[in-house]
Amino acid sequence: MKSFAASNAYVSAVHDRIPGGAHTYAKGDDQYPAGMAPVIERGAGCRVWDMDSNEYVEFGSGLRSNILGHGFEPVVQAARRWLDQGVNFVRPHRIELEAAERLTDLIPSAEMVKFGLNGSDATTAAVRLARAYTGRDLVAICGDQPFFSTDDWFIVTTAMSAGIPEVTGRLTVKFAYNDLADLARLFDAYPGQIAAVVMEAETVQPPAPGYFDGLRRLCDRHGALLILDEMITGFRWHERGAQFVYEIEPDLCTFGKGLANGFPVSALAGRREVMRLGGFADDADRVFLLSQTAGAQPWALAAMLAAIDYGLREQVSARLHEIGAELRRRVEEVVADAGLSSYFQLRGRDCNLVYVARDGDGQASQAFRTLVLQEFVDRGILAPSFVVCAAHDPAAIGQAVDAVAELMPVYRRALEDGIDQVLRGRPVRPTIRARG
Repeated sequence: MKSFAASNAYVSAVHDRIPGGAHTYAKGDDQYPAGMAPVIERGAGCRVWDMDSNEYVEFGSGLRSNILGHGFEPVVQAARRWLDQGVNFVRPHRIELEAAERLTDLIPSAEMVKFGLNGSDATTAAVRLARAYTGRDLVAICGDQPFFSTDDWFIVTTAMSAGIPEVTGRLTVKFAYNDLADLARLFDAYPGQIAAVVMEAETVQPPAPGYFDGLRRLCDRHGALLILDEMITGFRWHERGAQFVYEIEPDLCTFGKGLANGFPVSALAGRREVMRLGGFADDADRVFLLSQTAGAQPWALAAMLAAIDYGLREQVSARLHEIGAELRRRVEEVVADAGLSSYFQLRGRDCNLVYVARDGDGQASQAFRTLVLQEFVDRGILAPSFVVCAAHDPAAIGQAVDAVAELMPVYRRALEDGIDQVLRGRPVRPTIRARG
């Protein structure tokens, strides 16, 4: 059994200084089995070490941001070279144009780009642009997709809406993925009021044939902009985004996470006709877009350029699909051999695999998910998901498959004798919840 003495001492102390114990809810200790929430000391490639010197193969890849792996030398070196020349200036740095040219040349729908620090700000800026461009207030979001922004227009629709004026909630409406009729219903219910449709290209369910063509026609017919959130899909589905894979024509699109292999860079890009409203448009009121003291740092943009160059040269997105497909094949084979395919399942595209843990009634279960995390951590696998990075080598994949094989008898016992017989602590809880 691993020792978590140092990590547990950290967890006990940190809640006194940091609300929730972490600066990202998905990294909270409530997302791991009690007493088994490793606090990370360092990482290299697909492996990380905690404060107790326990080693893990890490999946989830830094909340899907480390496409190339931790400490990837070409990206780190690119950032390091620029750090010596200054961190922030009172005027733009020359690298900003190079970065903008590279991204707009790469992304099919991008004619202009604005860089920021995080995805939430970029997506909120896109919503603000859409409202200004259309003169409308309502935003339609895909209700089957988990997260778009930390800002009020989205968070008001979740269980953590405390502190947000109730009236804000009237400005965001939801539609179902892959259901054109449901989106058409919203346009009919709110004629001439919807400024934008906000969605990801794909989460765990692929788009139906013709879905995005129909979506584009609906938006055009009703005068709404299509905002494509590519925080996860960008550079993971393809170096040119999911919009390239599925031939989507968004008006605006947003990127982050894998854009710079975990360095703090996000981007809002889109059609010039819309983006220009954030600049010096004499014929329209200006839109306040991204304006951050630490935005577009030279070292961060250098990291972005290095990550893009490497990704294109080495066809990293294709490699992610290959690694994920191998992991899926071997895991599903092990689970099928154990006769538990109805209970432990993989979902999503090969480059972005998540697992579902089901109870004896076939329902997705937080308690059974906790059991999976417990058994994985015991075996040196840190896996809130099975999202891979390019650094996942055959040894890492083999270790994960072995962990799943060793999980299966424990999982069967939980199904037959009850989860309480094998789960050592309280279940993990939903990341976004109202209380506790």
